[in-house]
Amino acid sequence: MWYLLFSIICSVSVGVIFKISRRYEINSIQVVGTNYLVALLLSAVFFKPNLSTIDSSAPFLVYGSLGILLPVVFLFLIASIANIGIVKTDAAQRLSLIIPILAAWLIFGEVFTTYKIIGIGVGFLSLFFILSKPSTTSNSSWKYPALVFLGFGIIDILFKEIAVYTQIPYTTSLFFIFAIAFLVMAFVIGYNWYHKKKSFQLKNLLFGFLVGLFNFGNILFYLKAHKSFAESPSTVFAGMNMGVIILGSLIGVIAFKETLSRVNYLGLILALGSVILIVLGQMG
Repeated sequence: MWYLLFSIICSVSVGVIFKISRRYEINSIQVVGTNYLVALLLSAVFFKPNLSTIDSSAPFLVYGSLGILLPVVFLFLIASIANIGIVKTDAAQRLSLIIPILAAWLIFGEVFTTYKIIGIGVGFLSLFFILSKPSTTSNSSWKYPALVFLGFGIIDILFKEIAVYTQIPYTTSLFFIFAIAFLVMAFVIGYNWYHKKKSFQLKNLLFGFLVGLFNFGNILFYLKAHKSFAESPSTVFAGMNMGVIILGSLIGVIAFKETLSRVNYLGLILALGSVILIVLGQMG
């Protein structure tokens, strides 16, 4: 249970760091690039990847897609937190679980239980309520949280493809994907430095280091939690998603005074209900 708790804390901490970083006018591209360098180095230390297992049969298209999508969606995440706050962004990210579940149903022909169908319906309804704008935040936009929702949903589908490819250890694949993500961001940072004269700043590297540390911690503890609950993966699945929504909401409202309407609170309650129903459907 401690591994799961640490994973939840690390996940929410990433959003908190981005929220705080707004006060320092950080360069998001440099922060995300540094984050993947840190994640890559930590992966090498903790996962000890065996790159010799990656041969011509490896799913390079999936690796490449994830290597590009991860940093791009991370930038959407930063924009969403800046635009509508931690509470709604975390909820949108966690509700993205609906997308791979729908893909399993509509594309891969998985048989669905009543719980899952109701859970998906409640999830979409909760998303509508969560992203409903209070009158005091008329400038907020659906665009970024919608991209976070869609982006993380697609990423989840691709990671599931990696998980079923058992010829290569999952952690080795993860290291390879981090390497691609870092190279993508290194190219973007280089372009910005050369053409737009965006010089490196220590504050960006510092925030990037913190994000990378907590981002990797989230992954590491999540994998350890799944090992601890090997016979009950739904416990980890439910605990992680509900934990992030609850803790992210508490921090957003209490620490950062984010404004939520009654409709938004109703959406958060429905989001928790959606996760519970989907987990019950998984267990069935």
